[in-house]
Amino acid sequence: MSLEKDIMTAIKEAMKAKDPIALAALRAVKSEILLARTSGVSADLSEEDEIKLIQKLVKQRKDSARIFSEQHREDLSEPEIAQAAVLEKFLPEQMSEEEITKIVSEIIAKIGAAGMKDMGKVMGMTNKELAGKADGRTISTVVKSQLT
Repeated sequence: MSLEKDIMTAIKEAMKAKDPIALAALRAVKSEILLARTSGVSADLSEEDEIKLIQKLVKQRKDSARIFSEQHREDLSEPEIAQAAVLEKFLPEQMSEEEITKIVSEIIAKIGAAGMKDMGKVMGMTNKELAGKADGRTISTVVKSQLT
């Protein structure tokens, strides 16, 4: 619930500052929280669920920005990047690639992964251990480089 209060406070601040980009990003988070809460199983979201929700929104914006950039539509790409930056403030600090590499190496040694055929096992364990602390694309890149 603390995330929802933080989001509401940030929405008020964005309204006062007349910041349409931050307001759009924050309203998207509020909307997703309400949808998740009313969609069924439980009325309360755990902190882990809230982090996953924000990570999903950040990933969507980064993917959209990448696609817009590839199509040379910087006018559409820049607001997406700005919204992702606003949302990232609500995520825990992300791990560096060196830290991820160290953890991936430990997991590979622990399960005895030999090659790309074991990538699924390594990715599963790594994603569990680094949930909320690292981007899935970065983890995947590090795992691939370690297993080849």
